[in-house]
Amino acid sequence: MSADATMREIKAVDSENQKNLLSDAWRMNQLQKHLSLESHPYHKFSTGNWDTLDVRPKAKGVDIRQELLKFYEDKYSANLMHLVVYSKESLDKIQCLVEDKFQEIRNSDRSRFQFPGQPCTSEHLQILVRAVPIKQGHKLRIVWPITPSILHYKEGPCRYLGHLIGHEGEGSLFYVLKKLGWATGLFAGEGEWTSEFSFFNVVIDLTDAGQDRMQDIVGLLFKYIQLLQQSGVCKWIFDELSAVCETGFHYQDKISPIDYVVNISSNMQIYPPKDWLVGSLLPLDFNPAIIQKILNELSPENVRIFWESKKFEGLTDKVEPWYGTAYSIEKVSSSTIQAWMSSAPNENLHLPAPNVFIPKDLSIKNAQEEVKFPVLLRKSSYSKLWYKPDTVFSTPKAYVKIDFNCPHAGNSPETEVLADLFAQLLVDYLNEYAYYARVAGLLYGISHTDSGFEVTLVGYNHKLKILLETIIDKIVKFEVKPDRFSVIKEMVIKDYQNFKFKQPYQQAMYYCSLILKDQTRSWVERLDVLPHLNVEDLTKFAPMMLSQAFLECYIAGNIEREEAETMVQHVEDVFFKGPNPICRPLFPSQFLTNRVVKLERGMNYCYSKEGLNPSDENSALVHYIQVHQDDFILNVKLQLFALVAKQPAFHELRSVEQLGYITVLMQRNDSGICGVQFIIQSTVKGPAHIDSRVEAFLKMFESKLYEMTNDEFKSNVNALIDMKLEKHKNLREESRFYWREITDGTLKFDRREAEVAALKKLTQQELIEFFNENVKVGATRKKTLSVQVHGNQHLAEYHSQKSEAVKPNTIQIDDIFSFRRSQPLYGSFRGGIGHVKL
Repeated sequence: MSADATMREIKAVDSENQKNLLSDAWRMNQLQKHLSLESHPYHKFSTGNWDTLDVRPKAKGVDIRQELLKFYEDKYSANLMHLVVYSKESLDKIQCLVEDKFQEIRNSDRSRFQFPGQPCTSEHLQILVRAVPIKQGHKLRIVWPITPSILHYKEGPCRYLGHLIGHEGEGSLFYVLKKLGWATGLFAGEGEWTSEFSFFNVVIDLTDAGQDRMQDIVGLLFKYIQLLQQSGVCKWIFDELSAVCETGFHYQDKISPIDYVVNISSNMQIYPPKDWLVGSLLPLDFNPAIIQKILNELSPENVRIFWESKKFEGLTDKVEPWYGTAYSIEKVSSSTIQAWMSSAPNENLHLPAPNVFIPKDLSIKNAQEEVKFPVLLRKSSYSKLWYKPDTVFSTPKAYVKIDFNCPHAGNSPETEVLADLFAQLLVDYLNEYAYYARVAGLLYGISHTDSGFEVTLVGYNHKLKILLETIIDKIVKFEVKPDRFSVIKEMVIKDYQNFKFKQPYQQAMYYCSLILKDQTRSWVERLDVLPHLNVEDLTKFAPMMLSQAFLECYIAGNIEREEAETMVQHVEDVFFKGPNPICRPLFPSQFLTNRVVKLERGMNYCYSKEGLNPSDENSALVHYIQVHQDDFILNVKLQLFALVAKQPAFHELRSVEQLGYITVLMQRNDSGICGVQFIIQSTVKGPAHIDSRVEAFLKMFESKLYEMTNDEFKSNVNALIDMKLEKHKNLREESRFYWREITDGTLKFDRREAEVAALKKLTQQELIEFFNENVKVGATRKKTLSVQVHGNQHLAEYHSQKSEAVKPNTIQIDDIFSFRRSQPLYGSFRGGIGHVKL
């Protein structure tokens, strides 16, 4: 832990903190800590910054590096450590490896650090805190300190209570709040915890109407808790939950090895050895007294209410010291909450019904043939069905994707917004019914796309067809309910308004996509038209959007081919057949394409913009180098360059030059158009300076490329081959890979094998030539786009840039849409019904 490395890490911590300063999640988390016992570790500032790690220690004459070494000596000891090794080697070989690598770790026989007692005393309970967030929207966080459920993990008290208080089916708290038009989301469950203390949270996203009914909402929450008290702890609900958890555990998806070993080593700190692999996943012991004990702790005497809204601006009298969150605080007695309960609307709150979506048939179907890649199972003027039976994972799960390509859905900002409202209303209408499916491990989504909307189902296959048919029925019988329309419209307006609070690097990536992708529209246009759209507009638009469509379908997993064909046949019949079909097929001229701007060789393009949030000190750069259209040989050259350059770029630009916490070099693929991009966010330097440092890095990296030994080159090639040969871990990951090929139109299902074959033939000289032609600073073929977002620290640089003369071979983009219209486009891989390469 050298002095130099210590200082670099302090700067990295400060940079990370700068990134979080305008994040509501970090701000509200720290406010909850701030309003707790000062002497308790929970109260402390979570992350550290320049002030706490450099300025204050120096003022006290404290050497921070010596403190770091002292902390290491005092806390790091083998008896407190747990190790997980995940490998294909034999146990004997793993044991030798572990002994060799880890034997020198000292055992100083230290005791574990304990968090003493509860962080909230009586002065921190029965409080109502009003806080001003950064983003638009209103939230209620109702928090209770409770006995940590880790002490009762076999009984799962918080899982049981979170399941019921957070339920979204008919009769639930959320169902009632939604029906009243007061809430758009609700979460309930245990939050931050240790073995000494814990919190149970209920977080409710409020509508504008809900913001005005806070007392009624809190009253209804306590009414529901009272209902749970009166109903007693129900064994059938616990058994149902336990069965869902058990099925989920036995058929859990494989995750990445690094995530797996982190999970297990964490479990080893908490559970006895027999439960290291299971943790808290299986609540098996029904113990009403323990659930009742936690339920009793969710009382008016024990509550902390945090209420966030922009409406409190100017009405607060306190400021949280670390993030500057404005807030005020008042006491709220249990008699006040009793009064809120009495005056709350008299709604029919009740427990959920038995869950019909719990799968009973978990048998694995025999795939009739060993299909390695998706096959085009059927094709008509209405649809295409790609099918991939599960020959790898042996789980009773399926993946279904239906993409509705509707030409009328994306031809103006209005139709884009209406298609978005349509998709969100569908989800809203289905919620109380489909929530049971979600609990039972069958997930679904309906989302707006550039060309219409798509329906996705993933999970246990047993009841999947029932859910799909219900969704299709809802689409066909779609009607606009005025009360829900106004709630969803309000929610979507806030989402668009909050775009300006995105991190600057996210803004830069958005501008980059807007410049490159043809037919995309800006969020400003959508926000502009949204307030003027009404119920009648959507009522007219929905049948018009559905009047013409082509369905691109992908069905994979534990489903036989006849079953897959039947599903799609049913969807076709509902939309296109019958006496009064609501839908007709597309004309050949209407098939949608995805086209990307073709930048000119030897040119540098630059787009500069002020950050959208004037309070944000962070600036950002996306430095994008466009290279080629999908081609196996060029792909592997680009991928190998990105792999070899990634670590040196991070080391130089982040560790050495300390430009910013977010420093990434990654590949970029826009519908088959491949390139590489540097993404850097910084408070210390402006985007133009960072851009010059990226170019300086590329000049420095050039010599490293030439100095690379043959062994190093081979080692990098083999590392990339290993990454490509890594099997998909689960059905969802495999399906996303193939679905990307289908939506891009590239249809190279054997991509990984073909690219491995190309890699095996690649020479170091070819990599150098690729770099010299496409990436090297000043290369005649090179195509660069620099997107710069200026935070409030770097506005002087932005304004001076505007008056500077443009450098040779540089085009300053002032108007994205004028620029896009003036540029040639790459041909689209995606081209409609006739375009099938197999």
